[in-house]
Formats: sequence, C-alpha cells, structure tokens
Amino acid sequence: MTLLIAALGVLGVASSGPLIAGTLGATSVTALAIAFWRNAIGAVVMAAPAVIREPKVFGKITRREFGWSAVAAVALAFHFACFITALQLTSVAAATALVCLQSGWIAVFQLFRGTRHRWPVLVGLGIAFGGVVAITGFDMGSSPDALLGDLLALAGGALAGLYTIAGGKARQSMGTGTYTTLCYGMCAAIVAVLALFSGQPLIGFDAGGWLGIIAITVCAQLVGHTAFNHLLATMSPLLVSMIILLEIPGAAILAAVFLSETLPAGTYAGLALILVGLAVVVAGQRRGRPEPDQRLAELGTD
Repeated sequence: MTLLIAALGVLGVASSGPLIAGTLGATSVTALAIAFWRNAIGAVVMAAPAVIREPKVFGKITRREFGWSAVAAVALAFHFACFITALQLTSVAAATALVCLQSGWIAVFQLFRGTRHRWPVLVGLGIAFGGVVAITGFDMGSSPDALLGDLLALAGGALAGLYTIAGGKARQSMGTGTYTTLCYGMCAAIVAVLALFSGQPLIGFDAGGWLGIIAITVCAQLVGHTAFNHLLATMSPLLVSMIILLEIPGAAILAAVFLSETLPAGTYAGLALILVGLAVVVAGQRRGRPEPDQRLAELGTD
C-alpha cells in the first residue's frame, strides 16, 4: 500500500506540467486562471476539516503567523505565475526540472544567511546548476521564447524556495490545515488581482477548459501532495524528498507520451544533472541536521 501511495504521489505531481501545458494549448484557459482555481479550490478543501476539528481556529491566528503566511502566499502566487507562463514558452521537461530547483535555492538562501553547508551539499549545488547551464544553453540556441521560459521557470523555483522558508516559519506554531487554508486563500486573492491588471479572465471557459482545471487541481494539488503528506507519517523525510525528485523524469516521460514532446540529447543530460545534483543536496542537508526553519520542503508546489 505504501508503494502504491508513493506511485500515486509521483504520478500526481509529475502530471502537473503536462496537464497545464495541454490545457493551455488546447483550451482558452489562461495561466492565471489555473493558478487561481487550483489555490481557491485547495483552500476550500483544506478549510473544511480544519473548521470541523476546531471551529474558532482561524480566529486564533497571531500577527506573526499571518505575516509569514502572507509572505508565503505572495511567493507562491508569483511562483505559479512564472511556472505556468514558462510552460507556454519552453518544454514541459525543462520547465519542470528548473522549477524543481527549489531545494537548491533554499540551500543557496541559507548560504547567504550564514549557514555553513557540508561539502556534499555544495557539490550537489554545483552539479544541479551545471544542469541549468546545459538546458538554458541549448534553449538559447533554439529560440528566445524557450530561453525566456527557462528563466521564468528558474525564477519560479527560487520563489518556491522562498515560499517554503516563509511557510516553515509560519508552521512552527500553525497546523497544516490552518496554514494551507490561509496561504492558499491569500494566494488565490493575489492571483485574482494579477489577473485583473493583466486582463486574463478567470471564468467563461469551455467545458474542456474547466475539465483541465479540475484535473490539474485533483491530480497535483489534492492527490499528489496529499499522498506525500501521508507518506511523511510512515517514511523518513529524506526518503520522501528523494521520491518527490522523481517528478523530474516523470514529467518528461508524460510530456513525451501525451504531448509528443522531443528534446535534444543535451537537454536530457541537463535534466539528469539537475536530478542527481538535487538528490545530493537533499541527502547532504538531511545528514547536516538543519534547523526547523531551514529544512528542505517535503512537499512541492506544483
């Protein structure tokens, strides 16, 4: 049963990129509409059990908890805006791999905060960012749009790292349901404002568009992340973090099968470097016993 749940989790998060790219390409759904609805629906789903368990839980949120949740929500909103837009410009495989660098970005942010990492973490960072150079180098030679998509996905990974750090601060005293409801809800509100100013509609799509939004929310947001939350109760965080890295090859395979996406051999080499580098970073961070607010994300954002 554990292996089945792990497989469902990987399939759920790996399907995010291909589902988003397919929905954007085949329907009139906008990038910000996907970001808005998956967070709005996620907030409602997470709010129900939190309120049932403790009806007055949201009235007990402190100023500190609200502040860190707001920082996380802003980072998450712009993460989605960058990542989903990137999927319209570059390949699903490249965008997914680059945005999955959030663990690496967290380690980089820690360096600037004075954390002294063990040498395996630094080696892993070098390998992972070597993969970035490989991917962006090949895309630079193919088209300006692909390079822009790579840069947006890279920014999305950095924002995901910031989201994780801020969320870790908030989660020091908040329950999962309370935090995710507040964060997802504020994220949806921020995305709605971005959509208003950018002129991207959030409603009025055809049946296929709504089906795509529901599939993205159910597969990535609910099935994928819920599965990994469950696994954290039965597996070590290190093993769960390693399993989540399978999102990178998983997304590439799904995009190749369902979207007929083919990439240069050099790009696949870059994906492999990122995967290996992040695995080294995750393993090195775990052995280094990071502080609670510096822990790598067990759950992704996509």
